[in-house]
Amino acid sequence: QVQLVESGGGLVQAGGSLRLSCAVSGSTTRRLSMAWFRQAPGKEREFVAAIKWDGGSTPYADSVKDRFTMSRDNAKNTVNLQMNSLKPEDTAVYLCAAGSGLITSTLRVAGAYANWGQGTQVTVSS
Repeated sequence: QVQLVESGGGLVQAGGSLRLSCAVSGSTTRRLSMAWFRQAPGKEREFVAAIKWDGGSTPYADSVKDRFTMSRDNAKNTVNLQMNSLKPEDTAVYLCAAGSGLITSTLRVAGAYANWGQGTQVTVSS
């Protein structure tokens, strides 16, 4: 069974940076498509970024493009999300997701991922 544990969230001022990590157990990141989603209070879960299992696609939400970078460390079996130039509207619980056999067109779809972490809170103050 795939288990995901996020870390690295916290409180930061607008314009600051945070680095989130997601540790994977029960499988290997080489075989999984991985993604970050976020959910703010009272809002729908929102796609942030993803990496396809073969590295062939790394889509980002328009709202985070050029500010966030997702990477994968197969040796450590982790994925990371480097978040720069943070804005108050980035405040949310950030969730790591993993799935097998995803095709490029499904990477942004929350329902395509079978495994989810508990999430880590990111709060950006103005």
